Amino acid sequence: MTYNAQLTNELNILARYNLKTTQQGIKIHSSAEPEVIAAAQRLFDKGLTSQTDGGYLTELGRNAAEHAQDLLLILQSRQSGDSDF
Repeated sequence: MTYNAQLTNELNILARYNLKTTQQGIKIHSSAEPEVIAAAQRLFDKGLTSQTDGGYLTELGRNAAEHAQDLLLILQSRQSGDSDF
């Protein structure tokens, strides 16, 4: 399995959630790109968010967002001494 554009859009939305609080959600505006609106709908359909346009993370969504944000941090970090391919 590989990442595709749809999964990437979903991961990008999950990366926007503030995991330091459960009292803050996000809102995907109707003027957003159609692929972003569709990604928000898919996250809702999968039970990860409370609203079709973002809202709050469900328990499953919080778990997914934690993993998504951790992966992003890992992939963006670069340890000293790492060599280029």
